[in-house]
Amino acid sequence: MPIQDLRLLTLSHWGFDGTVQTGELVVHRDQAANMLRAMERLFVLKFPIQRMELVDVYGADDDRSMAANNTSGFNCREVERSPGVWSQHSYGRAVDINPVQNPYLPRSGTAGPPAGAAYTDRSDARPGMILSGGGVVQAFASIGWEWGGDWSGSKDYQHFSSNGR
Repeated sequence: MPIQDLRLLTLSHWGFDGTVQTGELVVHRDQAANMLRAMERLFVLKFPIQRMELVDVYGADDDRSMAANNTSGFNCREVERSPGVWSQHSYGRAVDINPVQNPYLPRSGTAGPPAGAAYTDRSDARPGMILSGGGVVQAFASIGWEWGGDWSGSKDYQHFSSNGR
C-alpha cells in the first residue's frame, strides 16, 4: 500500500491512571474520519487505554507491541499462522486495543500476549476490557467496524476491523 494512503492520527485518551494522555495511530485515509469518531466516543466513555504508540517503537514486532499493552493500528504484517495472508493492519483498516486486557485466544487456548491469560474470563470485568454489547463495541459498530470478540472460532478481543477480518 502506498504510504500516501495512510494517515497519522494524534488522539487524546484516558490512561489507566485516570489522566488524559496523547497517543498516535496510523490508519488508511478512507478510515481516518471514522476512527476519529470511534475514538472520540471512547474518550467520552472515559475508557482507559494503557498506551497508544506507533508499532515502529517496537520494531514493527506485533508480539512486542502486544506485550507492552500497546493500542495500535497500521502494521505491515501477515496474519498469525497464515503465511502469505496479509493482516487488515497492513492496510490500515484494523486496530488492536489494550491487548493484555483483551487477548487473542486461538482455538488452542493459549492467550496472546501471555499476560492476557489473566483476562480470559470475560465475566470478570476490569478496567480496559472490551465486553460484548459494551460501549467500545458500540463505538466501533457505529462506524461499521466489527469486533474480533464476535468471531465464532478463535476470539480476538483486542481487534476491530472495517471488514470483520
